Amino acid sequence: MTETNRPETASAGATEATQTRIRPTRRGGGHPATRGRTTIADGVVEKIAGLAAREVLGVYALGSGLSRTFGAVRDRVPGGSRAAARGVKAEVGEVQTALDLEIVVEYGVSIADVARAVRENVVASVERMTGLEVVEVNIAVIDVKLPEEEEEPEPRLQ
Repeated sequence: MTETNRPETASAGATEATQTRIRPTRRGGGHPATRGRTTIADGVVEKIAGLAAREVLGVYALGSGLSRTFGAVRDRVPGGSRAAARGVKAEVGEVQTALDLEIVVEYGVSIADVARAVRENVVASVERMTGLEVVEVNIAVIDVKLPEEEEEPEPRLQ
C-alpha cells in the first residue's frame, strides 16, 4: 500500500540535528513587544495629570494667577499650544513618576476631600495611560475662588 498524500517526514534513522535544520529559524530575540524601549516625556505626564485634576468637582483652576494669565495669552496666539499642563510639574523616570500640582479650589468645598479626589484621579489616569508607577502626588492649594470674585479679565492682544 502506497501513501501519496502524506507530507514528507524525516526518516526514522535521521539524527536530532537533521530534524532541527529543517525547522524554520526564529529571528530576533524574544517577543516583539519586549524589543526596544518606550520613553514618556515629562510634558505628556503633565498633560494627563492636568486634565485628570480638572475633572474633579471643586477644582476651579490649576496654576497661579500669573501662569493662568500667560497661558491665556499663549492660547490666543496662532500656533500656540493649549496649556493642559499648566500648574503641573512631573519628574518622570524609567518606571516611576512624581507629580506636583498647584490648584485653586472653589469656596465651600472640603479642601481635604478635593485633594484626595485629585490624587485618586491623577494616579488612576497616569498609571492607566502610561504604565508608570505614580509614587507621589503633591498638591499645593494656592487660592480659593470666592463666589463674588469676578473672572480675571483676559489679556488683550494688539
